[in-house]
Amino acid sequence: MNIDTRCVHAGWEPEDGGPRQIPIYQNTTWYFDSTEHMAKLFDLEEAGYFYTRLANPTNDAVAARIAALEGGVAAVLTSSGQAASFFSIFNICSEGDHLVTSSALYGGTYNLFAITLPKMGIEVSFVDPDATGEQLREAIRPNTKCVFAETVSNPALNVLDIEKFATLAHDAGVPLIVDNTFPTPVNCRPFEWGADIVIHSTTKYLDGHGTVVGGAIVDSGNFDWDAHAEAFPGLTTPDDSYHGVTYTERFGKGAYITKIVAQLMRDLGSIPSPNNSFILGVNIESLPLRMAKHVDNAQKIAEWLEKRDGVAIVRYPGLPSDPYHALAKKYLDADGGCGVIAFDLKGSAEQATTFLDALKVISIATHVADARSCVLHPASSTHRQLTDEQLVSAGVTPTLIRLSVGIEDADDLIADLDQALSSVL
Repeated sequence: MNIDTRCVHAGWEPEDGGPRQIPIYQNTTWYFDSTEHMAKLFDLEEAGYFYTRLANPTNDAVAARIAALEGGVAAVLTSSGQAASFFSIFNICSEGDHLVTSSALYGGTYNLFAITLPKMGIEVSFVDPDATGEQLREAIRPNTKCVFAETVSNPALNVLDIEKFATLAHDAGVPLIVDNTFPTPVNCRPFEWGADIVIHSTTKYLDGHGTVVGGAIVDSGNFDWDAHAEAFPGLTTPDDSYHGVTYTERFGKGAYITKIVAQLMRDLGSIPSPNNSFILGVNIESLPLRMAKHVDNAQKIAEWLEKRDGVAIVRYPGLPSDPYHALAKKYLDADGGCGVIAFDLKGSAEQATTFLDALKVISIATHVADARSCVLHPASSTHRQLTDEQLVSAGVTPTLIRLSVGIEDADDLIADLDQALSSVL
């Protein structure tokens, strides 16, 4: 099926006389006729459900829908995009391990990698998203367990050279994990270019209405964990907490996701509520329609901003002048990829914040990728904790504005931007 059809139908097959829509299993526990049945579930000998902290049918149906959109073999939902980022790493990294990541990251991810993971004994090396192959190889260490990057970075809008990063990772015998939140699988499918694991903040475009926080992790099933068994003992050696089960032996291509559910959800409990997953599943049905409108609006506004006095630089991959335009044409189905624009004003940081305050239709919000247009000054908000050096490496300048273009009328949004700019510059 084409992706438009998968957005509507994937993940749920109604039975004769059963519910047409994915039902909400709003329960914590399940009933069993025998202790033997429950014991087999706890030993991972049978598939099924016994406690929603680990898994729930509503969550699993929506996860299967997202896996189908990305072309993966299995997926799991988490309570937030930040949890998805953490679980994707912690599932294969532990104390003494190392990962390589692009420095062009969402501020929360940057803090997770730069501050929290090192407290857990996991070392992180940040590389320029435009680093050469040789520079990338120099960042690899014997204890490196994965490479991480964003397909279209937040907020700098760097477009990742997925094939280059995938080659680096695979030459080192480790998987490439990419955050595909901004373009979504409608506009980019990283597995087709060599990525091994994809994560999402489903809070953003997949939900698209600012209603539910969530995350997702999707496994391509392509990385051969057993071929690098010594590097990934959590997947390739017996798990004593499940009576010696070895995930790759018992679950094959589903090993990575099964381990997240069986271990991390069990111990850390970052499951979304079934009601939130239901809302997410409904909103995904309109994803292709919304993404087309987001990209069309953003292209029109980016072209207008590029000509507007008072604007120094416009970053949007759909612009021919953008340094990532060629990569966008290679990797993204729509050149812009998403509805997010980053631009710098000709002025001070104070003028940038004054500009935001003057907007009337576009709202200031710690959010992005919504049906409603919203705007943010990253240096004073999402990236506020970063040092000046870290801000530069993340592509965040003092006058950078992140504009998330919604699905309103583009001319109305341009009029709002125009009046706000006129009042400041």
